[in-house]
Amino acid sequence: QVQLVESGGGLVQAGGSLRLSCAASGRTFSNYAMGWFRQAPGKEREFVAGITWSGGTTYYADSVKGRFIISRDNGKNTVYLQMNSLKPEDTAVYYCAAPTTNSVATTEDWYPYWGQGTQVTVSS
Repeated sequence: QVQLVESGGGLVQAGGSLRLSCAASGRTFSNYAMGWFRQAPGKEREFVAGITWSGGTTYYADSVKGRFIISRDNGKNTVYLQMNSLKPEDTAVYYCAAPTTNSVATTEDWYPYWGQGTQVTVSS
């Protein structure tokens, strides 16, 4: 049973930074890609960032490119999302997601495992 637990959300002013963490358990973490998604009120959940097992390849949504950085520490079974220059439109519940392969996809269906989410609120 794969379990994902996010942490690090909170309230921050526009222009500020937050780092989200996602701790994984239940399988060999280093064999698989990981992803971050978010869902704003009244909107569909959307892809934010993804990373392959080694961390050698990363993917970003255009809306966060240049501001967010995804990384992972396989020794700690944890994936991170460093969020800089935050904007009010980044306000959402952020979810960590895990696929069953080392491939990253931008669609929810690719990921059978999800965390409970962590709220990020950016005030203007």
